[in-house]
Amino acid sequence: MLSRTADHLFWMARYTERAENTARMLDVNIQTSMLPQSAQDAEQGWRAMLGISELQEAFDHQYGLLNKRDVLDFMVRDPMNPSSIAACLNEARENARAVRGTLTTEVWETQNATWLSMQDKLARGKLEKDPSQFFEWVKFRSHLSRGVIVGTMLRDEAVNFLRLGTFLERADNTARILDVKFHGSKDAVAGIDPMQRDFYYWAALLRSVSGFEIYRKVYRDVITPERVAELLMLRPDMPRSLLACMDEVIASLTEIRNDASLDTEKFAGKLHADLKFANIEDILQTGLHATLTTFLERIFELGNRISRDFLVPTV
Repeated sequence: MLSRTADHLFWMARYTERAENTARMLDVNIQTSMLPQSAQDAEQGWRAMLGISELQEAFDHQYGLLNKRDVLDFMVRDPMNPSSIAACLNEARENARAVRGTLTTEVWETQNATWLSMQDKLARGKLEKDPSQFFEWVKFRSHLSRGVIVGTMLRDEAVNFLRLGTFLERADNTARILDVKFHGSKDAVAGIDPMQRDFYYWAALLRSVSGFEIYRKVYRDVITPERVAELLMLRPDMPRSLLACMDEVIASLTEIRNDASLDTEKFAGKLHADLKFANIEDILQTGLHATLTTFLERIFELGNRISRDFLVPTV
């Protein structure tokens, strides 16, 4: 496959997944902002969410003072923010259009319809009327895109590059949201019992990664930060866990390997093994923040190596 074609497929998948991840983060922040808390605590929650995407500086430069309405506008429709939902879905559509001949008609029409429908929803004020419903729609369209790919495309290199982009992006996002939320959970929330606070806090986090029902099925007990971390990092049967994402990355790399990719496969294999043979007690003893920070650095490096070996070089 031509590297330019692979590049478009890889980034089409990453941008689609990034739009979904942004919707998930915004939705969980709206839920947690409804808890009894001071204005300062509410603002800190929105700042933490901007920090997840490394967009705090860009937001401050453009808006100055922080409020919920501006954060939603910045993260959903602002064309100057390359990680906004609108910008991601636009980039996903443009990358799909560039490789229209490689995709099935159903995949292209799904991407195109998502972009057109999103413009209509924003113009009609759907975000302002019911943000959570809008974010559910974004997640649904992402699910639909993946389902159409699996259901209509030949399982060749094109699908492997699409899956590689999806799960690399998902691993990055899961690590970010877990890191920020884990440390933020220790902050006191005025007017609510600490046990209730922890339940609502972690329940919202689990719902943001479609993990609440899975947690109940696996642990059948109260929600604790340690078990949430274990579920989202080390469970291979949890679809959005770090280990599950790396399982998919390794499988895709094996299918698309070339003469130049051996070192990249070894690098990915070491990252995968470190998760596969880890246990949560050792991770917590070392420090969750340090572990996740290292993981994010390694995922970033893995993305660079994949670009070097398979995609269009970034000059």
